[in-house]
Amino acid sequence: MSKEKNKQEEQKEMNTNQMEEKEVTKNSSSEGDEVSTAEKEKQSEEKHEDKKDKKKSKKDKDADKIAELEKQIEQMNDKYLRLSAEFDNYRRRTLKEKMELTKTAGESILTNILPVIDDFERAIGSMEQGLEENAVKDGVQLIYSKFKDFLNQNGIKEIEANGTEFDTDLHEALTKIPAPSEELKGKVVDVIQKGYVLNEKVIRFAKVVVGE
Repeated sequence: MSKEKNKQEEQKEMNTNQMEEKEVTKNSSSEGDEVSTAEKEKQSEEKHEDKKDKKKSKKDKDADKIAELEKQIEQMNDKYLRLSAEFDNYRRRTLKEKMELTKTAGESILTNILPVIDDFERAIGSMEQGLEENAVKDGVQLIYSKFKDFLNQNGIKEIEANGTEFDTDLHEALTKIPAPSEELKGKVVDVIQKGYVLNEKVIRFAKVVVGE
C-alpha cells in the first residue's frame, strides 16, 4: 500500500510538473506573440512616418517650384512693364520730333528763297524809277540765274526735253505734229512747259510736242 501511495504521489507530482511546464510554454508563447505584435506595430508606425515625411518633402518641393515660378512670372511682368513704358516714351518722343520736323521742314528752303524775293523787289523798284531797259533786263536775268542755282542746290533739276527722244517716264505729249526733218521723228520738237526732277524723282513732267 505504501508503495502504491508513493507511486500515486510521484505520478501526481509529475502531472503537476507537466502542467507547470505547459503553462510556462504557453506564457512564453504568449509573450513572444505580444513582442512580435509590438514590433509589427512599431514597424507600421515607422513606415507611416516615412510616408508622411516623403509626402511632406514632396509638398515642400512643389511649394518651392511654385514660389520659383511665381518669382519668374513677377520678373517677366516687371520686364514687360518696363519695356512697355520705354516704348511708349520712345513713341511719344518720335511723334513730337516728327511734328516739329514737319513744322520746320521747309524752314531752310524758305530762308534760302528770301534773297530771291529781295532781288525781285529791287528789280520792281528799278522799273518804277524808269531805269534803262537793259539795266532792268540784266537785273531780271540775274534773279533768274540766282533762282536756278537755288533750285539746283536743293536737288531740283530741269528735265532735258527739246530734241531728245520722247520718253513717257519724263515727258507728257500734248500733241503730235509732222516732224520738220527725218531726224526729229519720234522726238520732242517743242516744249510747252518745262519739267523737273527732285533727286531723280519726277515732280513735274515736261509738256511737249512730238514730231511724227
